[in-house]
Amino acid sequence: MPSSVPESPTHSSARDGHGKPGLAALVVGAVGVVFGDIGTSPLYTLKEAFSPHYGLVANHDTVLGILSLVFWALMMVVTVKYVSIIIRADNDGEGGIMALMALAQRTLPKGGRSVYAVGILGVFGASLFFGDSVITPAMTVLSAIEGLEVGAPQLHAWVVPLTIVVLVVLFASQRFGTHKVGRLFGPVMVVWFVALAAIGLSNIVQGPEVLKALSPWYGMRFFIDHGWGGIFILGAVVLAVTGGEALYADMGHFGAKPIRHGWYYFVLPALMLNYLGQGALVLGDPSAVRNPFYLAVPEWGRMPMIGLATAAAVIASQAVITGAFSVARQAIQLGYIPRMAIKHTSRDTIGQIYIPWVNWALMIAVISLVLAFGSSTALASAYGVSVSGTMLIDTLLLALVARATWLKARKWVLPLCVVFLVIDIGFLVANGVKFFDGAWFPIVLGLAVFTMLRTWRRGRELLNAEIRKEGIQLDSFLPGLMLAPPVRVPGTAVFLTAQLGLVPHALLHNLKHNKVLHERNVFLTVKTLEVPHAPADQRLKIDAIGDDFYQVSIRFGFMETPDVPVALMRSCDQGGIYFDPMETTYFASHETVVASARRGMPVWRDKLFAFMHRNAAPATSFFRIPGNRLVELGAQVEI
Repeated sequence: MPSSVPESPTHSSARDGHGKPGLAALVVGAVGVVFGDIGTSPLYTLKEAFSPHYGLVANHDTVLGILSLVFWALMMVVTVKYVSIIIRADNDGEGGIMALMALAQRTLPKGGRSVYAVGILGVFGASLFFGDSVITPAMTVLSAIEGLEVGAPQLHAWVVPLTIVVLVVLFASQRFGTHKVGRLFGPVMVVWFVALAAIGLSNIVQGPEVLKALSPWYGMRFFIDHGWGGIFILGAVVLAVTGGEALYADMGHFGAKPIRHGWYYFVLPALMLNYLGQGALVLGDPSAVRNPFYLAVPEWGRMPMIGLATAAAVIASQAVITGAFSVARQAIQLGYIPRMAIKHTSRDTIGQIYIPWVNWALMIAVISLVLAFGSSTALASAYGVSVSGTMLIDTLLLALVARATWLKARKWVLPLCVVFLVIDIGFLVANGVKFFDGAWFPIVLGLAVFTMLRTWRRGRELLNAEIRKEGIQLDSFLPGLMLAPPVRVPGTAVFLTAQLGLVPHALLHNLKHNKVLHERNVFLTVKTLEVPHAPADQRLKIDAIGDDFYQVSIRFGFMETPDVPVALMRSCDQGGIYFDPMETTYFASHETVVASARRGMPVWRDKLFAFMHRNAAPATSFFRIPGNRLVELGAQVEI
């Protein structure tokens, strides 16, 4: 790649507690986590391409045409778009659609409509990602266990129950964390990809004719032979590139270089060898299209391969679930979803988190999906829409970033974005036509999540506006208060407020009911920056406003876990105030939201926001404020 494109540095994970492992260890780790989703695609891609839905006959030209489309989709979408270009658009070393959205917004004039539009795109892309987080575990685990039907058709009735058992164990184990079993992910996936390559190579040797599929001519000929209807096969081809977004989203854990090395030199060759091997099998025996992946395996190795495929499917699902936790935390920090309880599952790795509400909601949705569709073939109709939608949004955001910041490289990156856009639209159209066959599910799920995210964001804006409207200016209140000050008691009072310059409700209630004032009073505001990690010199800001009153602002990045007491204790190191944990009392106002038809959002959205606000985790626990040092005072606000 030309040097004019900003190179994303290999992200040192030392700040995340990973230490500084060597490149080989990072590559193995990336193979275990980053490539899990795309690595299990051979289980179902070719089988679905020849499902009755598409009405294709497994003849010579059709098989080579589909394989050619799969190969060039992997090359253009994954290799060129994600691994070679978009992975360089890092936000302080972090990737993913939320990070890319924040990066794109910083290239636009603040407060403009374009910033709002980019925010809508990013939020909708994140909503689609949650849809993918539901479908991927169902699809991969079902496809792996369906291998039982190849060797023992009488076990068909056990496929769904076994799938549900595996999924329940998978989600139930999330609370224990993946830092221990995660060490096995890399080696297991290395064995998986080696097995894919070996199986593919053994079948290619018996049918080398299949190597012609690497020529783009066969892909073009497929469209020539099938006319406009040929575009619908992209609904199956996109299954080969699902997981491309994960390469970018997980960049912060491993860095760009290990991901590139793992893809170029190991994962891509193994995948293509396996796809070509399945194609060689089908060329020799067209009836093998019923399950070319398992039929390509020698009969003696099918049961071990089912076990290995199930392990790979669990790892792929684990990667998506972990990604859902990460995206949820980013969305919480950026103010798009309510605060939730976040538990850290590793003392060494800050990125390994567990969000109970997200975990159980995903489990219920995934199991419901398995029960509703019953097979990977039926589920394939629902798969692909969310992936292709997210990839389309990634392309649009990439174009914005390249146009504004890659001044030299944009001459060739922007034309490539046009090519990517055409491909993404093709994928989206091909999957969209399957709306009534199952594609409605990720669309409806994405719209539901999008509605909740936008409702929470807008509701918070309305709530803050009401608080500001009814608030009292601090600069006029304090002088009047100090003319006849109340009794001052020892210690430090920290009043949490989202509104700089206004008197916190908690202070007013404290004066009204307790009629006392602490020796030292701090008005604390916590802000989340649009970068993953707040720079150390921007973490804390302290302004003295007289009479032992202070305004303090603490800043966190959207990938960080806010810990207010720790941040305040470190203020002394920077020449600030000393906060004695045993002499500090935190005061917070807990608002009760009342829906109103007079203004703001429609009433149903007001009520939805009120419900979400009522069930959100308290800000105090989210900011890790100890309960025995906390006083909460209520207030009612109408929006």
